[in-house]
Amino acid sequence: MSDSAGLELRLATTPGDLAAAARLRYEVFVRELGGDGPLVDHEAGQERDGFDAFCDHMIVVDPTRPEGRHVIGLYRLLTAEGARAAGQFYSESEYDLAPLFRSGQRLLELGRSCLHPAYRGGGAMFRLWQGLGQYVSERGIELLFGTASFHGTDPDAIAGPLTLLHQQYLAPEPVRPRSKAFVEMDRQMEVDRKAAMIAMPALIKGYLRLGGHVGEGAFIDRAFNTTDICLILQTDKLTDRARGLYGSGSGAGRA
Repeated sequence: MSDSAGLELRLATTPGDLAAAARLRYEVFVRELGGDGPLVDHEAGQERDGFDAFCDHMIVVDPTRPEGRHVIGLYRLLTAEGARAAGQFYSESEYDLAPLFRSGQRLLELGRSCLHPAYRGGGAMFRLWQGLGQYVSERGIELLFGTASFHGTDPDAIAGPLTLLHQQYLAPEPVRPRSKAFVEMDRQMEVDRKAAMIAMPALIKGYLRLGGHVGEGAFIDRAFNTTDICLILQTDKLTDRARGLYGSGSGAGRA
């Protein structure tokens, strides 16, 4: 585990930064979680997809690490303008986002969030949230969303966490996306809240603490070996803790 001392936050602008980000994605999503995809380069150890060219890539860098492995944290950010250029948001392949579009709010999709294992539980995620806060503020973003994943494709194995999310964190209907390959999240069981939260991925717990909600239904992504949910976070509904975090933000690079 590492603290945030010496870590740098910026938007990736160079081929070296983008390659290092793709390498981190490979380490987490392919090697660690068992995912795959048409643009995964196993020889180079890089995970990419067709949306990358339309996104900003917010990275946390440890300058003490070797070049090419210096990116230790990542958020991929897709604005509405980027989604129009790409043809859609990434999440649209899994969820019906019509409620978000009808809301008229300025949207930002968060994706490919990952941290190097040695930096989990330390200050790297805090730095990413700081940068995200400034990015959101500068662009007038009103609603954040994106898919987050449980490892594995058996919803019964994560019945407690899924049920808890459905019963206590379901998004308000006007902004509630629905899975396009619907997997019921309410597994009709009595939930041990403490155990369910312990089993919840850290990223999902982080959004819930910030006032986040979830869409209706899970989505099984067999290519990535995950069970996905859709997270929604309205920036005007942030908790006081999140407002303090956002307000202390350290800037990222270019728009």
